Amino acid sequence: MARVLFLTQLLPYPLVSGAKIRGYYVLRHLASKHQVTLLSFVRSDDRPQDVAHLERFLAGVYALPIQRSWARNARAAALGLATGRPMTMVREEIGAMQDRVRQLLSTGDFDVVHADQIPMAQYGLLEPGIKTKRILDQHNATFRLVARLSRNEQRWWMRQILRREARAFARYEPQVCERFDYVSFVTEEDRQELLGRMPPGALDGRSTVIPICIDTDAVQAIAPAPRPFRVTHVGTMFWPPNVEGIVWFWEQVWPHVQARAPEARLTLIGKNPPQHIQALDEQPDVDVLGYVDDPTPYLAETAVFIVPLLAGGGMRVKILDAWSWGLPIASTSVGAEGILFRPGEHILIADGPQAFAQVTCKLMEDRALAARLRTDGRAWVEARYDWRRVYAAWDGVYAQLVAE
Repeated sequence: MARVLFLTQLLPYPLVSGAKIRGYYVLRHLASKHQVTLLSFVRSDDRPQDVAHLERFLAGVYALPIQRSWARNARAAALGLATGRPMTMVREEIGAMQDRVRQLLSTGDFDVVHADQIPMAQYGLLEPGIKTKRILDQHNATFRLVARLSRNEQRWWMRQILRREARAFARYEPQVCERFDYVSFVTEEDRQELLGRMPPGALDGRSTVIPICIDTDAVQAIAPAPRPFRVTHVGTMFWPPNVEGIVWFWEQVWPHVQARAPEARLTLIGKNPPQHIQALDEQPDVDVLGYVDDPTPYLAETAVFIVPLLAGGGMRVKILDAWSWGLPIASTSVGAEGILFRPGEHILIADGPQAFAQVTCKLMEDRALAARLRTDGRAWVEARYDWRRVYAAWDGVYAQLVAE
């Protein structure tokens, strides 16, 4: 049994985003084998009961308020430009977290420091002690995500900032990964992208791919309404790739869908939509619902679950969720990247406005096809992406770390 200090940027509960879902089920698995202490940033909307839930199965939970302000952003921009580091990483450099990590490690009570996502890597590298091993769950190649965002950004000044951040991350991430004893990824695509930027053999025997998984036993497939009519997207609406994808779908795809399926209703579910997304709720055929405690009634009325992403990295957990709910899915290639599937059997893939509108309408019109995707998608996620079946892979990683 290892004594683990687990570091997260997001409190991994409730399960409202891919990053939280990843952290939560990794914690659940590790806590069944090891003594795990969580140290996490918290935000104003994190609740005491969320921390209490994590305390039920962890050895300890420490929470520190994250610091956000325009002044910090300006400081991060200036220091990032001066040092060549990603501005995002400079912004996440918070003294209180550094102090708490050092204080906990100074006790000598930990065998492993497990940093969850690249923002926590800098804390995972703080003076861990001679015997403490360090693992980074990299999730994805961040520079790929930022570079993709820059290609579709219309504001010239933001496009330049994103390009600069992509270049900075492309330097920063490989250097950081090399300093860890072990690095995990959620997709082979991202693993190869980062390995390609390192010296040959840099992570030989020290990296693996373990996908994001969910608890399919906790979710039942949703019985569809007699005549589903919603075209539904579920995802955190403050994440830039989600916002970009919805704007693209609304402007370039939805008019084609409307022309062919006037009864369709675009339904957007997700926390904190920006103002220009909220404004779509004024349209007669759009529902912008924000965060919904129980989306089941809307999912039952869903004819097509859409993943219209143009940028991204890692995996889209929304696809795993849609499979578990028993929904037929239409996605772009980028949206489904990193996930195993057979096109036409588990999901429909299309790129470009007219092609995406075509598969969206096809799923609304071809009820037999939609029914097959509902059934086959549910069976697929149960077999391939349930954490109880997949996360035994972490046992091999920890056995190697603790034995060394």
